Amino acid sequence: MARVCEICSKRTRTGMSIARRGLAKRDGGVGLKTTGHNKRKFLPNLQRIRAIVDGKAKRLTVCTRCIKSGRVIKPLYAAAAASRAAG
Repeated sequence: MARVCEICSKRTRTGMSIARRGLAKRDGGVGLKTTGHNKRKFLPNLQRIRAIVDGKAKRLTVCTRCIKSGRVIKPLYAAAAASRAAG
């Protein structure tokens, strides 16, 4: 299964890791020199959680940003909200 958030579609991104040597000019050196480039991956912080989808609890793979922002409603909170509304 791919590393993708099922809510916002956040996924693995690629980038570069740049190796440098030397002392920066602002610190009194002659400047930084690039000595190599390596490919790397930026992985999203995904969690498998139970969430309410169409009124039923379902397991989802969701990023932590969606969990924190409230885009995902967990069953425990949904049940508490329903009991507060009824009582």
